[in-house]
Amino acid sequence: MRLHLFPFFNNLKIRWKMLVIILPLVVIPIFLLGGTIGYVATKKAYEGLTATSKADLEHMADFTLDLLDSHHRQFEVYREDKKKIVQQEMKALVELAYTLIDEQQHQQNIGNISREEAQLAVRNSFKNISIGRSGYLFAITSKGVLTVHPTREGENIINEQNENGRFFIRDFIERALQSKPGEVLYTIYPWRNNLLGEKHPRNKIVAFRYCPKWDWIVAAGGYLDETYADPEFENKALQTLAQQIKNKKVGKSGYIFCMSSNGTMTIHPDAEGQNLLSIQDTTGRKFIAEMAAKKDGWIRYPWKNKGDKKDRIKIVRFRYFEPWDWIIAVGSYEDEFYHTANTLKWQIARYVLLLALVVGLMTAFLLFLASKVLTSPIEKMIAVIRRVKQGHLEEQIPVGSHDELGELAIAFNRMTKMLKKNKELEASLSQQGKMASLGLLSSGIAHEINNPLGIILGYAGHLEKKLGEGDPNFTFIHEIKQESKRCKKIVQNFLSYSRTPRPVFELTDINKLLHEIIDFASNHSDLLQIRIVHNLTADIPKFLADKDQLRQVTINLLLNAASASAPGNEIRVTTTLEGKDQVKIEFTDEGEGISEENLGEIFEPFFTTKTRGTGLGLAITKQIIDMHQGRILIDSEVGRGTTVIIYLPLIREEY
Repeated sequence: MRLHLFPFFNNLKIRWKMLVIILPLVVIPIFLLGGTIGYVATKKAYEGLTATSKADLEHMADFTLDLLDSHHRQFEVYREDKKKIVQQEMKALVELAYTLIDEQQHQQNIGNISREEAQLAVRNSFKNISIGRSGYLFAITSKGVLTVHPTREGENIINEQNENGRFFIRDFIERALQSKPGEVLYTIYPWRNNLLGEKHPRNKIVAFRYCPKWDWIVAAGGYLDETYADPEFENKALQTLAQQIKNKKVGKSGYIFCMSSNGTMTIHPDAEGQNLLSIQDTTGRKFIAEMAAKKDGWIRYPWKNKGDKKDRIKIVRFRYFEPWDWIIAVGSYEDEFYHTANTLKWQIARYVLLLALVVGLMTAFLLFLASKVLTSPIEKMIAVIRRVKQGHLEEQIPVGSHDELGELAIAFNRMTKMLKKNKELEASLSQQGKMASLGLLSSGIAHEINNPLGIILGYAGHLEKKLGEGDPNFTFIHEIKQESKRCKKIVQNFLSYSRTPRPVFELTDINKLLHEIIDFASNHSDLLQIRIVHNLTADIPKFLADKDQLRQVTINLLLNAASASAPGNEIRVTTTLEGKDQVKIEFTDEGEGISEENLGEIFEPFFTTKTRGTGLGLAITKQIIDMHQGRILIDSEVGRGTTVIIYLPLIREEY
């Protein structure tokens, strides 16, 4: 397994690899141990020295939250009480208005007045009643027409929208029509009265009841801040609360401040009312914006006050008060309670670095000494392995110890002996197998077929000479002669496969060899109507190969490609350098391709898809490539063509 700790690691000598691997194993634990000790010691120091201060910040934050919560609850109770009173008063006004309508309806029923007079009397009565500074009674029909109103009487306001774009009048009418008999309902909506010149909307509360006799919705409305809100009283109480918070000091120079979630200081010693969301500390960090985003937690940031020579780290505990959407912050400077802990932390760090340096130097010296002892026998082993790699299987590694290296040497010696025996046995078995399976067949064929074929060819040649080309029997004699020659070629292919000679290796320029073969093959009758295109990479070095056998391989592949291609098609031959140790040769045609089920058997002897052929061409080709210690692959798709890829090693392994 290769280690890729560094890009250059694989090329290092063992002593340097030991240093790279073992030195961190020694030094890192020192750092971890020292760091752990330092961390624990510093943590304990921090806990001992700052527990009170941080608890004080937490306590101050809790105290401020409790103070705000108490204030909030007190005023909520106050508002709820006033709200109930106001709702009861408004309900009473609606009931009073409804009573006026009943009275006038009774007068109409007994014939004292007409409906118009009855409604006029109700209108006049409504207009004499006011609610707060600007509230009033009004009536509206189910169609949205204001029948009673101080300023807009007679208008249809069914499509009126409030400040939020809501059709509140439609909702108002719908709820009234669906209410139970005698039921008084309430609604609150934002409204800005343009007639009064108001610039901002105010919440308005309305109590209403439906009168089916006249199709009137009787309502009493008024603004909340004129009914149960008391801004002046609340502002005065809030100022008192703010002063209480400002008077609380945290440590020597810390303080408490409050802000809204948009960064506006609601309570602050010197920035009250200002929006500080974009303010930055000395590093450019927007700490106020971060607090506004997180709402709850701790934050540390450097800050420099006026008159300070340098910035100081400030630690702040901030909490969120949801009812008002406020963030309460309690801050103090770290150097007021972290000084002793910081001093201890840096002293521990210095001692850990010094210890790691001393131990690292000692470890490096011992590693170099140990590597020298370990690598000497390894270097001897490498020398023997190189000689074995060159084919000297009789070489043996001297065994000088009984440790792991000694066991490795013994195992290697056994392996070389087995390889030598296996190589001899493999060569013998291979030769015997070939001779047993194909030698007998080829010799039988040569004996049984060659003699009759010779006689047939002789007589056919004799008759061919006797007959002229115009004779009707000339064609038959010519066919007999051609088919006899083909049978003879089949016999020769059998003999070639069974007696493929061992390659004779010599330095070969593969590009030059391929160029010569392509020039020769272009004149072959099967390749006359096929265009051969070559793209040969120029920087391929010479390597050991059998030129004659590679020539046979190339011609076989070109003829196979031509037989699968249509006239005018193209065969491409390319060479590329694959890595640093092998050359890649590709033969690509535009022919009919090979089906997927046939790809697995394409290199088998006697397997062919042609009507004319022995099926030995690719088998012989693979045999030659295998003897060159190369690989041959076929990539094909029916209807799109075939690519034959050959990989040949630039440096052969010697067995």
